[in-house]
Amino acid sequence: MTRATTKFVFYFLLLTCNVFTRNLRETNKIKPILLIVADGVGYSKTGLGDAVNTGRTEFLHSLCKNYPHTKLKAHGKAVGLPSDEDMGNSEVGHNALGCGQIYAQGAELVNQSIESGKMFQSPTWKAVVENVKKNKSTLHFFGLLSDGNVHSHINHLFKMLRQTKAEGVSRVRIHTLLDGRDVPATSALTYIDKLEELLKELNDNSYDAKIASGGGRMKITMDRYEASWSMVEAGWNTHVLGEGKQFATAKEAIETYRKEFNVIDQDLPAFVIAKDGKPVGPMNDNDSVVLFNFRGDRALEISRAFDDDGSFDKFKKKKNPKVYYAGLLEYDSEAHIPKKYLVQPPEIKNTLTELLIKNKLAQCAISETQKFGHVTYFWNGNRSGYLDKNLEKFTEITSDLVPFEERPWMKSAEITDETIKEMQTKKYKFIRINYPNGDMVGHTGNFEATVIAMEALDLALKRLVEAAKVNGYTVLLLADHGNAEEMLEKTKKGKIQVRTAHSLNPVPFIIIDDDNKYEIADGEFGLANVAATVAKMLGLEYPSMWEKPIIK
Repeated sequence: MTRATTKFVFYFLLLTCNVFTRNLRETNKIKPILLIVADGVGYSKTGLGDAVNTGRTEFLHSLCKNYPHTKLKAHGKAVGLPSDEDMGNSEVGHNALGCGQIYAQGAELVNQSIESGKMFQSPTWKAVVENVKKNKSTLHFFGLLSDGNVHSHINHLFKMLRQTKAEGVSRVRIHTLLDGRDVPATSALTYIDKLEELLKELNDNSYDAKIASGGGRMKITMDRYEASWSMVEAGWNTHVLGEGKQFATAKEAIETYRKEFNVIDQDLPAFVIAKDGKPVGPMNDNDSVVLFNFRGDRALEISRAFDDDGSFDKFKKKKNPKVYYAGLLEYDSEAHIPKKYLVQPPEIKNTLTELLIKNKLAQCAISETQKFGHVTYFWNGNRSGYLDKNLEKFTEITSDLVPFEERPWMKSAEITDETIKEMQTKKYKFIRINYPNGDMVGHTGNFEATVIAMEALDLALKRLVEAAKVNGYTVLLLADHGNAEEMLEKTKKGKIQVRTAHSLNPVPFIIIDDDNKYEIADGEFGLANVAATVAKMLGLEYPSMWEKPIIK
């Protein structure tokens, strides 16, 4: 062998060895991932009512100080909403986290369908209208009356009311759920007044539309994840049967209840509008009923009650009128709830869960009841159940049925216990969990309770991160939207008032790993960038339609 040949072989072997060593080193760097969603924890822009930073949250601050981190956009167009004036929410946030893409979401889908006229040409809308015209019966609308654009938007209702008159519907009743959660805490009369103004404009000898019932969204109708079927039953009795305390107007009901109970809008009791002692809008056989909420989680249970095929057993109905029922969207595409709907929801494909299953990687999802559906149903692209039962495990920890401000730590300790137990099995390459405290307690408007919620979260995070290090997990800590960091707001007149809605603030993204030195890439990122980041950390090739990773 010549000297040149020997030199070539030597360098070839050296190069091969280096490549092998580098590949081996990179393979060794791949660790299982624990993704923590600290629900409702953002970066305050105003400092008003910042429960995240008021209490003892030293551990959370130490993570930001000692590990790579950036801020993620969690509202507006970054999560598929119409504009950057639209606050994010847990539903669209978990959709974006789980699928790595930005899909047009609820409000935007409905806006497009209404503006194009497609919704009013849909077979379901035509059936809703024709049913009441044929039977000379009543068309009922019910839903959350606000412009929060999280569960509903009042403009959608207004456009449907105008359309009903244009199409010759003669009798309409509206059942109003009061917000005070995604909008200012005591703003209900603003929306009631707007609705009454429209009804005054529309009503004449051929068109009779009235408010028929109502109540706070956290008292009736809008339960989720089967936490309290009694809420749904109370809504059924109010809207369908017309049972409850009677008032001449919705305004009278709201003003009376505020004086009597001193609560914000979301907690106002149910009421029924009556004339001469009789409810003005109970639901009867051959009526049509439309739920104008577009978000699914708090629409599923009441939809199941209306879509009853005889097997419904969650509460005993005193009366079960045969109505034509439709939702604004299909709230569960797997279970097909409801059976009839006005706007086709997005078909979310190529999710992170699908990628992990394709690569035979086991995964686990954990939360308590209040956010269990977010780390399962919404994360998996609005699909119920398992995609592959052999590779997935869902763990729901039952939430307490008490007001959140009375037990602000919620189930943070139990979620932590369960997550540590699953990490110790060494079975799962990807675990995702949700701590609901910042969101659920933040929505109450109780600042002191939310500070305690943040302190409980900090304790849980400290214990969980330490356990993750022991068990060899990389930790990704983030949020799905803001809330607890901005619980007060200044009105146009300069008055400080309680804020219970989500914020437009960015949320944290922190990479906690003492073995690997990840670097944050250049650019701006949103929640949809997280899926590709997880895939890259796990050494997986992610789909081309995904948003880019946050790391270099």
